[in-house]
Amino acid sequence: MNVTRIGDALPYDAPNHRDVVAYRLQGPDQGASRSLVGFSVVQPGGGAGPDSSPFEKVYVVVRGEITVIIDGTESVLGPMDSCTIAPDEVREIVNRGTTVCEMLTVLPVVGTR
Repeated sequence: MNVTRIGDALPYDAPNHRDVVAYRLQGPDQGASRSLVGFSVVQPGGGAGPDSSPFEKVYVVVRGEITVIIDGTESVLGPMDSCTIAPDEVREIVNRGTTVCEMLTVLPVVGTR
């Protein structure tokens, strides 16, 4: 078993993200062979995209709200709401609120950047 304490998780630069601090909680460096788990803190006005990736992603909001935009359709996710982004699906996420949004991202190791 590998335990990563949030205080020990190192931030990383996520491509095409703005006003977001991302931390890797689990992945190959921590012993997980099939999935990555990231924790992101999205500032008000911050977000990511629009872009896509060749692998499926799952977002789980822990605190605050995030707007997910796909094909012009907007969905607001609040605490413990989640969504799945399909491979190659163009998405944008935006924190339109006045407080930070904290969210988990889960994706496969294969094909990750």
